[in-house]
Amino acid sequence: MPTLQIIIASTRPGRVGLPVGRWFESRARAHGAFDVEVSDLAEIALPFMDEPNHPRLRQYTQEHTRAWSARIEASDAFAFVMPEYNHGLTAPLKNAIDYLHQEWLYKPVGLVSYGGVAAGTRAAQMVKQVVLAVKMTPLFETVAIPFVAQFVDDEGAVQANEVMEQAADTMLDELVRVEAALAPLRAG
Repeated sequence: MPTLQIIIASTRPGRVGLPVGRWFESRARAHGAFDVEVSDLAEIALPFMDEPNHPRLRQYTQEHTRAWSARIEASDAFAFVMPEYNHGLTAPLKNAIDYLHQEWLYKPVGLVSYGGVAAGTRAAQMVKQVVLAVKMTPLFETVAIPFVAQFVDDEGAVQANEVMEQAADTMLDELVRVEAALAPLRAG
């Protein structure tokens, strides 16, 4: 079974990304097509790029880079759970992508964005340019959550509506198809 790596992109204290990530993780596990893993960039705490060599060479000098490389290498598909900061993606997510090169190649990525009225969609558009540079395939299907705070209950859990659930399932279905289509490129 392929591995889906969910990457929680917000590292800010009090962030909504953690409950959104937990909700999507639960949905992905229920979907059943992937082994599901979660990478919380707040816990991983990659420093800003501190490798002396270009990532395409895979000549890593730092243990945190080798660990990040192994985690991403072992993944077949991704879902980025991401907020929008000032109409853009978070610096920790951009940094996490930039650390590596080969490990991302020919893998699909779905986007779970959230925010206010724009639902993180401007950040989602920006991250597509970045992932294309490392030959990832961003999906058309997304989960965009507007006014995200209304879906977080007093215990800090997301209470998704039917639109969110359908969008998640549709995106997961497409991740299955695109991951399978790209698998031969990764093998060869």
